[in-house]
Order: sequence, then C-alpha cells, then structure tokens
Amino acid sequence: MPSLNETSPRIRAAHLLVRSAEEWDTLSEELRRAYDLKDNDKFEMLRESFIAAWKSVTRNLLTDTLNAIGITVTQAVHPWGIATLAAAGHSCEPLLCAPEELPALPKTTSAYGTPRLLNFEEVMAGFNTCLTSLLR
Repeated sequence: MPSLNETSPRIRAAHLLVRSAEEWDTLSEELRRAYDLKDNDKFEMLRESFIAAWKSVTRNLLTDTLNAIGITVTQAVHPWGIATLAAAGHSCEPLLCAPEELPALPKTTSAYGTPRLLNFEEVMAGFNTCLTSLLR
C-alpha cells in the first residue's frame, strides 16, 4: 500500500497536469473579482466551473490513488468542498476556502457568501492535512 509521502506528490501532480499553480490561482482571482464587482451571473458561472475543475481532478485522476491507501472518495457535502474523503469511520473534506471563515451551513443553499478562497498551495496543504487526519 502506498504511503502518504508517496500519495501527496501524486495529488499535487494530478492537479498540475490539468493546470499550472498560476492558472489555478488566476481562476480563484477571477472568481473573487466577479464577486467584488457584484457580477452575479459571471460569479455563478465562474464558481460552478471553478469548483467542477477541482472536483473532476479528484474524481477522474485521484480516486484510484486514494483508494490504494484505504481512502474512499465521495461527493463533497460543503459547497466549497472538493470531495468527501473517508477512512476507518472518519471523514473530512478538502476545501477551496479558509475553513476558519466558514459560516454555519444552511441546508438549502449551494453557496453562502464568499469566504476567502485559498490559493493553490493552500488548497494542497489542506488536502494533505485532511489525508493526514484520516491516516493516523
């Protein structure tokens, strides 16, 4: 079974196959700009494609890698979540936003305000923190 030390670089590489770190960060900035300008149509369009891009990497490129270390991948619950990762009865979600800034989760909305979006390196760090918590 691969270790976390072997899996983390694979997760990073899979995301970088799709876009460079700069491109991921640019998408985040464009989304923030649309929000700041109160361009709701553009914001929703960018938000949906931004989140879908992150989710598709995990779903299409990383599920087998994560399964190999005993982690199951299911759909994210949180509107800014990438996926729900689970192992040994515990679960977590790597997020695209700062978790300390999250408001309470209403059950009826897909996005509730815009918390501070993370840059690529911060998302990768959060992904690793999530994996580490599951593999202890």
